[in-house]
Amino acid sequence: MKPAPSVVSLQIAPAAEAGMIAVAEIRALPGRGLDGDRYFHQVGTFSKTPGKGREVTLIEIEAIEALHRDYEICVEAKLCRRNIVTRGVALNHLVGREFRVGSVSLKGIRLCEPCNHLDRLLGTRVSPALLHRGGLRADILTEGVIRVGDPVEG
Repeated sequence: MKPAPSVVSLQIAPAAEAGMIAVAEIRALPGRGLDGDRYFHQVGTFSKTPGKGREVTLIEIEAIEALHRDYEICVEAKLCRRNIVTRGVALNHLVGREFRVGSVSLKGIRLCEPCNHLDRLLGTRVSPALLHRGGLRADILTEGVIRVGDPVEG
């Protein structure tokens, strides 16, 4: 039986390159991001780069599990530097679409392709293995709180 689409974990980092901190819930604010995260405070590595899709990032736990299964690269979900880890959600299909995470409406902006920055922080080359599976960049449309276990609908 296929699992219901849901949030597996949430994490934020207080500053660029700082370790990700797991949280049980997080407040999402349109135009700002996730309260407490580096991009909310405009201190992320790419904060000075203009563009949409910097408010929240998501990744599928299935992509992280595939890293281990297919490439023998074992990485904790929080080390992938994405804010929301999901299960049972085809995130690539949400580009250009509105969807909900718990009570919060988001809009998928573009894929969150892995980069050399992630490889450097992890100390191993994961970008080829995560190509087109590195997650989704999204903007927040409605204010609210996102919690671990929340459904993902879209």
